[in-house]
Amino acid sequence: MTELVLLAAAVLVAPGARTARLRLAEMSGRPSRRLSGKQLITAKRWRRSRTPAPDPLQLAMSWDLLGACLRAGLPVPAAVRVVADRVPGDGGKALRTTADLLALGADAEDAWAPAASVPATAPLARGARRTARSGTELATVAAALADEVRTSATDTAEARAQRAGVLIAGPLGLCFLPAFVCLGVVPVVAGLAGRLGLSG
Repeated sequence: MTELVLLAAAVLVAPGARTARLRLAEMSGRPSRRLSGKQLITAKRWRRSRTPAPDPLQLAMSWDLLGACLRAGLPVPAAVRVVADRVPGDGGKALRTTADLLALGADAEDAWAPAASVPATAPLARGARRTARSGTELATVAAALADEVRTSATDTAEARAQRAGVLIAGPLGLCFLPAFVCLGVVPVVAGLAGRLGLSG
């Protein structure tokens, strides 16, 4: 029953049997036996392309939480593990690995290497390497990083809003321009032509 619902949704969303089979295979969690090797590769690429980017505001809250844990006296490995559970995707996995390495006593350069390889957690890793000797300094870095992420998210939202206003103005102009020509320009031109014809 579940596969029938998934098949119907796939057909509605993606016209074409081939694309529907690819999406059905991805949604059901197992590849269909009828898919060729090339189609399976396409399905895997489609799945990777649909991986959502981490929410910047959630990242900012995670860095705030890290700073609060460190200021409360929690050891760095424990604080990083608490935050890792709230960071989605690869960032959370990298932070969990970093927390384990820190708990085992690894050098800061090596311990923060997994987090440094993920774009979402790389700024925190760079700051943590600089402040490896003090949890208080890492708390300050985390708070500054949270503010920076929020500011960047606000700037991005404002830029998207301005871009949307520009993109909306184009279709509106195309809609109103013919009406302006028909109701404003044509009657004036017709009236002038009629007067010139009568005077001639």
